Amino acid sequence: MAAAAKGSPGHCVSLKDIQSAADSLQQHVVRTPLIAAPKLSALTGAELYIKYENLQFTNSFKDRGAFLKLSSLTPDERKRGVIAMSAGNHAQAVAYHASRLGIPATIVMPEGTPFVKVGNTEALGAEVVLSGETLLESRVTADRIASERNLTLIHPYDDPLIIAGQGTVGLEIIADEPDIETLVIPIGGGGLIAGIATAAKALKPEIEIIGVEAASYPSMYHGVRGEDSVCGGQTLAEGIAVKAAGTLTLPIVKDLVSDIILVEEAMIERAVCTLLTIQKTMAEGAGATGLAALLKEPDRFRGRKVGLVLTGGNIDPRILASIIVRGLEREEKIISLRMMISDQPGVLGKIATLLGEAGANILEVSHQRMFLDVPAKGATLDFVIETKDAVHANQVIEALKSAGFIVTRMTGSAGSEFGTF
Repeated sequence: MAAAAKGSPGHCVSLKDIQSAADSLQQHVVRTPLIAAPKLSALTGAELYIKYENLQFTNSFKDRGAFLKLSSLTPDERKRGVIAMSAGNHAQAVAYHASRLGIPATIVMPEGTPFVKVGNTEALGAEVVLSGETLLESRVTADRIASERNLTLIHPYDDPLIIAGQGTVGLEIIADEPDIETLVIPIGGGGLIAGIATAAKALKPEIEIIGVEAASYPSMYHGVRGEDSVCGGQTLAEGIAVKAAGTLTLPIVKDLVSDIILVEEAMIERAVCTLLTIQKTMAEGAGATGLAALLKEPDRFRGRKVGLVLTGGNIDPRILASIIVRGLEREEKIISLRMMISDQPGVLGKIATLLGEAGANILEVSHQRMFLDVPAKGATLDFVIETKDAVHANQVIEALKSAGFIVTRMTGSAGSEFGTF
């Protein structure tokens, strides 16, 4: 391991600050495991290790910074209470640790925050206020309420104690796997990557730090380049949907992070599904962006020892269910077929028998006679079926075709093209 390097005098946190934070966090947060992921390594070509921050009590790394900041408040500040703006994970961490410390907490969350995160935050004893489309808009409401009630703002990323708390993730990774060559870290406002980069680069100057942002929210990507950034729209990675990079985090990222990769929604979706089906672990969209970066640019990381931080697992169950089904559609393990048939007894039974003999499992069937584009003596039959894979799907279609049926492959949510066989 390289000798500890001195922190930049222009940065708000140093290695010493992060080491002090680690001492303060003992017994208050989980020292999460760093686990080798051989199946994902085979998939990506890199030697992957995953830091399971989804195992914190509130299921995200935010526990670290939240506790450190809250524990630093004066008795008067604790009595008056705190306020935070958050898309969910910071909210839950502040609510949980504020409750533990006897501090009243108010959380302002964007209006589109998943129900599971809103419900969890309220269950932890915080008052939740839904306001704004993004964190930037929620900040306006948080500032107003803080002024009206004389509350202390617990910023999700632009605070030295928050950054130092998140940086303890980097200390643990280097301690557990000193030979790690590259760390791939999700970026929202930059608190996590700023803290990890400060710790990791001080302990191991040659280590490469790569950031990842959702393509629709490239605030840090453009910020380090001194460019204006256009951010907005729906993203599965709502936890890092930040329109403006942090004032304190930006210079740290600019100095210590090698590059930032932008990942599109389809790749984030694939990463969530891959972590669940292959690694058997649940990740929210933001938490899966590190893997999404490797899936997008595998050649960049091939052969390297790479550490990923699975930053959180607070995903809406309904969204997760949709992602699983869409993933099965992409792999052609679920396909949709449309057939125009004669409206005669026994035809539906014959098709069902053919599908069964071909090894397909019928998930859904719809029989329509009344539309005007259907012949008076005909009917439209739509099937959703389960198959083994793309090869098996084509075999099923061929079996129907051989029996004289004309089959149209319908567009599913995964974007399959129409095709008539």
